[in-house]
Amino acid sequence: MNERVLVLGGGVGGNVVAAELRRLLPPEHRITVVERSDTFVLGASLLRLIVGEARPEDVTRAIAGLSRQGIEVVIGEVERIDPEARRVTVGARQLEADHLVVALGADLDAAAIAGLVEAGHSFYALEGAVALRDALARFDGGRIVVLTAAPAYKCPAAPYEAAMLIEGSLRRRGVRGRSSIDLYAAEPAPMGVAGPAVSAAVRGLLGAKGIAYHPEHQVVRADASARRLHFSSGASTDYDLLAFVAPHRAPRAVREAGLTGESGWIPVDRATLRTRFERVWAIGDVTGIPLKMGKPLPKAATFARGEAEVVARAIASEVTGGEPAGAYAGMGECWVETGGGMAAFGHGDFFAEPTPAVSLEPPGVEAHRAKEAWEREWLGRWG
Repeated sequence: MNERVLVLGGGVGGNVVAAELRRLLPPEHRITVVERSDTFVLGASLLRLIVGEARPEDVTRAIAGLSRQGIEVVIGEVERIDPEARRVTVGARQLEADHLVVALGADLDAAAIAGLVEAGHSFYALEGAVALRDALARFDGGRIVVLTAAPAYKCPAAPYEAAMLIEGSLRRRGVRGRSSIDLYAAEPAPMGVAGPAVSAAVRGLLGAKGIAYHPEHQVVRADASARRLHFSSGASTDYDLLAFVAPHRAPRAVREAGLTGESGWIPVDRATLRTRFERVWAIGDVTGIPLKMGKPLPKAATFARGEAEVVARAIASEVTGGEPAGAYAGMGECWVETGGGMAAFGHGDFFAEPTPAVSLEPPGVEAHRAKEAWEREWLGRWG
């Protein structure tokens, strides 16, 4: 019997699970990827774009490139998911699956904070990153604020990287001396899930560059006309240029399908990535996986990739009767760009108990080059 595997989402997790399944399964089994956009954007590369080191065409690829691997691609918005029937509505089309993988990621919801959309630039999205790049190119001095608008978000290092890369950009342009950079964070410490040593190291990197760090500042309102941010504590601050990480939430179709749990994300078995529905898995940013320490597993490409590989092996085993898949191990790695062609490398076991066992190596040129190679590898997966 020919099996149908339907993958919702064509980002990192969706790409890996589809490509791995195409490699593992005989060609008569059908693999379909549904993606709302016809273009894949490598989020990690947006940091280089905002400081003028990359162009939009350098960090984007056509989703249709997956079809060259024998994977069917459907472009359209997922409007409805019936996880019990494994049936998905995309536009006027209904797709049915024997195996369903939800990899729809996290939606950015800047409108959740009053005034935030008009007040600054959401640099986790291509359009916002381009707008921030252009604003930075015109910036001739003043106060720059980098803001995390909620305490949990994907790519936990990215706002800290952005602040340091912006600092380096101002320095290269000769305007650093008449500029200040402040990072206001909703979370209590940088990359807190990685532990106090990593948090302290990142704070040290910011301090060495003269970037002021203000933790536990939850923004509740932004006033674009006055260029002012208001926080839940009653404090407020002004800015001349604002770069922000918007609040995240699960896509509407996921929420309406009853897939989400108390965390607002899809709960899964952390070893298998199975949901409570038969032959339905979820991977990547759309999931909520609690850790022993009380924080969730971070949302990042490194975890989406590992989860996707486990799910691909599990589905292949069910279809072909081959070797069972191993358990997802929760290992992760990332680079923290610090500017000046340098990066720090972090890696470790996020399932370690009672707290993740993670280390961050000092910044160096080799780590920066490794990050660039990693980006080239991912962009190459889309052709």
